[in-house]
Amino acid sequence: MDKHLLKAACICFILSFFQSSCNAASYNVVSFGARPDGRTDSSQAFESAWRAACASSSSSMVYIPRGMFMTKPVVFSGPCTSSILFQIDGTLVAPSNYQDMGNSGFWILFTKVSRLTVHGGTIDARGSKFWACRRTGSHCPPGVRSISFLWSSNVAVSGLKSLYSELIHVTVSNCNNIMFEHMNIIAPSRSPNTDGIIIQSSTGVTIKNSLIRTGDDCIAVGPGSKNIWMEKIACGPGHGISIGSLGNSLNEAGVQNVTLTNAVFTKTQNGVRIKSWARDSKSYASDVEFRNIVMRAVDNPIIIDQTYCPSNRCPRETSGVEVSNVRYNNIRGTSTTVEAVKFQCSASNPCRGIQMRNIRLTTPNRATTSTCENVRGSASGQVVPRSCL
Repeated sequence: MDKHLLKAACICFILSFFQSSCNAASYNVVSFGARPDGRTDSSQAFESAWRAACASSSSSMVYIPRGMFMTKPVVFSGPCTSSILFQIDGTLVAPSNYQDMGNSGFWILFTKVSRLTVHGGTIDARGSKFWACRRTGSHCPPGVRSISFLWSSNVAVSGLKSLYSELIHVTVSNCNNIMFEHMNIIAPSRSPNTDGIIIQSSTGVTIKNSLIRTGDDCIAVGPGSKNIWMEKIACGPGHGISIGSLGNSLNEAGVQNVTLTNAVFTKTQNGVRIKSWARDSKSYASDVEFRNIVMRAVDNPIIIDQTYCPSNRCPRETSGVEVSNVRYNNIRGTSTTVEAVKFQCSASNPCRGIQMRNIRLTTPNRATTSTCENVRGSASGQVVPRSCL
């Protein structure tokens, strides 16, 4: 048997996620002209291998063997005839000159695909020179997101390592039924806007068993996202796990049914956060649960901020975003600040249905406090700091 077909058979269990056949045709990018030397632009070879797999009448595999493959921005578009396994055994690297990334905003883009599995490998965007450009205020390109999924469904991504993204590592937009597992996302704590995973306008997104170290949010759940499950996440450094920011526009979609469970935050700026702009909006965040979470030296372990404004140009209104039915259960650990719990809700749309149960957040040698503004809810079990609800 061809060694690549044998590999396809070995990882057939992944394809079974889509009830696909294991008789997968294999398309090795090297056969299409890719060179594993880390210098030769292999973008066209990658896209040619994808087009062949996309047109296959049976389940297929795009195979990236061991080695280092340099690619400029590449687009893998559908719809495709059958399911595809995108197997990465090697490393994809961005061009050494960040100017070669262009202005599209994307590096690796999957769009309008269904029944896709991306498995293994490393993608390294080499973002350090781009970050340096942004810090100096020079004329810099807009930057790119490392790997993006747009208008796609039934996608599984597992075992992928993403290094040093220029901006966001992983973006999910207008997708349905997408799963991330065993992700390893790494950028320095001072790298600007290097969010781990951002979800927008998507339904049925699962993130499990993953390590995320970034210079911005580890995970951000944005407008229009529903049925989001996050489990066994290690976050830090970074800005924590956020819902929002919400309410940036009047007719913005809301966020509903989000769960984070069994997570550890280490030296993050925030722990679990809901953030919205202080302006009129029809957006909302409802049916949210944060449970079984450990905080290790976190600046703001539990926070709702409805006056979010990362710049100096802040709207002088109250937030129209409705925050309701948010549950905090079994959260413990240490805060670097005395104010371990902060609910700063909207005066025009107070937070309601906020529930706290079995919370223990402490600081060395000082008693922690909680702050409540325009919030309605209840507390039960042991709650430290003392609940202000």
